[in-house]
Amino acid sequence: MISISAALAGFFLGASLIIAIGAQNAFILRQGLLRSHVFILCLICALSDAALIAAGVGGLGTLVAQSPILLSVVTIGGAIFLGSYAVVAFRRAFHPGAMQADSPRPLGLKAAVATCLTFTFLNPHVYLDMVVLIGSLSAAYNGVDRIAFGIGAATASFIWFFGLGYGARLLQPIFAKPAAWRVLDVIIGIVMGLLAISLLVRFFHPT
Repeated sequence: MISISAALAGFFLGASLIIAIGAQNAFILRQGLLRSHVFILCLICALSDAALIAAGVGGLGTLVAQSPILLSVVTIGGAIFLGSYAVVAFRRAFHPGAMQADSPRPLGLKAAVATCLTFTFLNPHVYLDMVVLIGSLSAAYNGVDRIAFGIGAATASFIWFFGLGYGARLLQPIFAKPAAWRVLDVIIGIVMGLLAISLLVRFFHPT
């Protein structure tokens, strides 16, 4: 039976890593506001994340699980990484910037897909987050629980990108205000901090 707790852990980790002000999210937001190729672009982003997560969970996670020393290093490293993300998010919260979604002429389908793929695969953070971090942290789970962890993380991508793309028109008035990003970054910082603490607790007090 698939562990709900593992799936939720993966979901919240994936959501924390995905929800950030960046080129990919800004692009999807703009395309959503223009109502231009929204479905295919959101699908590309979500499937790309799912493929990278599957690669990390299926390959790197197994490699790390077979090495207690490496698992310890990854656990501590992951906690430091998440803690650092929390600090960065809190810093952004005190210096928020409004995301202005401009209204250029809509791109053609080929150009839009090419731009989307560029934002996705030429971003080094996507490999660090989706493959290395999620894949490594999944090693804390075994069997179906590890699969549930990966599914949870991938589900967060689908919900986020489709929500952002189709909810863009509703989000524009809200996220034109710095205060909205401040609240979002505070939430991200809290989630990241709690995940970092949970990793340290798991490491120093294994069950």
